[in-house]
Amino acid sequence: MTVDLAALSLDFGALRAAYAAGLTPAALMAELYRRIEAADDPGIFLALRPLDEVQAEARALGAPDPARPLWGIPFAVKDNIDVAGLPTTAACPAYAYAPAADAFVVAALRRAGAIVLGKTNLDQFATGLVGVRSPYPVPKNALDPAIVPGGSSAGSAVAVARGLVSFALGTDTAGSGRVPAALNNIVGLKPTLGALSATGVVPACRTLDTVSIFALTVPDAWAAFAAAAVHDPADAYARPCAAPPLAAAPPALTVAVPDAASRIFFGDTAQAASFAAGLDLLAAEGAKVVEVDFTPLYEVAAMLYEGAWVAERMVVVEPLLRANPEAIHPVTRQIIGAADRLSAADAFRGFYRLAELKRRVAPLLAGADLLCVPTIPTFYGTADLAADPVTPNSRLGTYTNFVNLLDLCGLAVPTGWRTDGRPGSLTLLARAGQDALLAALGTRLQAAGGAPLGATGVALPAPPPLSAAALPGEMVVAVVGAHMSGLPLNHQLTSRGGRFLEATATAATYRFYALAGGPPWRPGLLRVAAGGAGIALELWALPVARAGEFLCDVPAPLSIGTLDLADGRRVQGFLVEALATEGATDITAHGGWRAFLAAGGPR
Repeated sequence: MTVDLAALSLDFGALRAAYAAGLTPAALMAELYRRIEAADDPGIFLALRPLDEVQAEARALGAPDPARPLWGIPFAVKDNIDVAGLPTTAACPAYAYAPAADAFVVAALRRAGAIVLGKTNLDQFATGLVGVRSPYPVPKNALDPAIVPGGSSAGSAVAVARGLVSFALGTDTAGSGRVPAALNNIVGLKPTLGALSATGVVPACRTLDTVSIFALTVPDAWAAFAAAAVHDPADAYARPCAAPPLAAAPPALTVAVPDAASRIFFGDTAQAASFAAGLDLLAAEGAKVVEVDFTPLYEVAAMLYEGAWVAERMVVVEPLLRANPEAIHPVTRQIIGAADRLSAADAFRGFYRLAELKRRVAPLLAGADLLCVPTIPTFYGTADLAADPVTPNSRLGTYTNFVNLLDLCGLAVPTGWRTDGRPGSLTLLARAGQDALLAALGTRLQAAGGAPLGATGVALPAPPPLSAAALPGEMVVAVVGAHMSGLPLNHQLTSRGGRFLEATATAATYRFYALAGGPPWRPGLLRVAAGGAGIALELWALPVARAGEFLCDVPAPLSIGTLDLADGRRVQGFLVEALATEGATDITAHGGWRAFLAAGGPR
């Protein structure tokens, strides 16, 4: 089979199919360098590895290897992340240095078989959301060169959207891994802080920075994240973060969104309509969308460029700023230079204020499984930034600036074209460690939106098969009532690292009862010798190390025992003592707790 290189999509599935059909990684690298030259945009890459060097690395991969999940996948790296053999500039030539080794995350990706092509342009020192604050040529937005490319990870996003690499690394402090994704119609994954090592990364705000991932699809971004999420004990801010195989999303999620009074679009009616349409997609996927006042979140967002965190940006830049201020981009110099007007006392005032706001935000977060916001409130052009280099940048961070301050993970997902032909994008947000939940729902959301891949015009492929298996160190728990997704006790699973696997049913050997007492109302599942039925349930994977805590929350007359499933599997799950069914209501005919609740529930 002959592979049409010029038409080849770089999503992981298409690339792997091409490899299976006979394409070699070395031949692909030649094609990608041809594409880069044909793109005729010197603002995308600040440095490229020599083609012969890249092809030699590609040949050295040998045959495809299951132990190398990213075998032959090409990627690019934002130029504040080290790649051995290429300079790291952070878009400031006077700051440039030659790293002795790859950044920890780059090394992990190369061990997984990915091949790095080069370093991409950015807003200098990762300070900006527009992509134009660079002394180098500005990357052109992949869809419309009149629109800003977004920043600070501008070159990385454009390279992915134009089909020059399969994925790219960015960084995200205030939205730099999400805003460029929205502006270029691609996926932007901003992981939990510390999930990806910062060793070998030039900091912007060290306490808030995270390496981010751009890709054409959510499954591709997740695969790259899974390969890169290796714990780095040398990084003082690193923390282990689970990256299980992509699984199904829970069937009943509560999603909090800004209410009408706290939706901000700066007069962009097309963006408002796009957000409303995106929420319809979520609802169609089974999510319960609830509107809440986002004002406290915006108050958190305003703090990012005030006090402590502006001063934190000074840490890396200060020696150069003092010795050679003209070497720094004037807008960047203006923003970071504001730290000179701050004192240590100002920093502590900022910490206190953030703690107060976190307390105000906590009830909002506690009442939902995740949040959903527009990735950006509106669009801005390069002409807008020439006229006003600050205001449009600030506005682009409306829905992103609060995220890292609140230790949330995020995923920007394309949702289809707006009425004016510009790309729509939603961002899903969740508590730290819930990255897998975002990927699960984000996969469904991207499929529902149906947008083509970036600026390539290639149709969105079907997502890969989902996993419904527990991992080593996990146990499978079957839940039949209030512990199911979207119900009052589900937090007892999710707060302990539980993750949804699948919805299924018991064998036809059980009776189902609504027990007395509540709220929360609870059902009881009782095995019987005859007259039983299949009862709907959910399977969750729970870390074995947290199972003891979970069992302590199980009250009498409930217990954990062995359940038979409809397909013959046996798992641990909730059962009830026979004595407790005396006086309880037999609800077997409903076939499950959700159906019983929908019919009116306990009375």
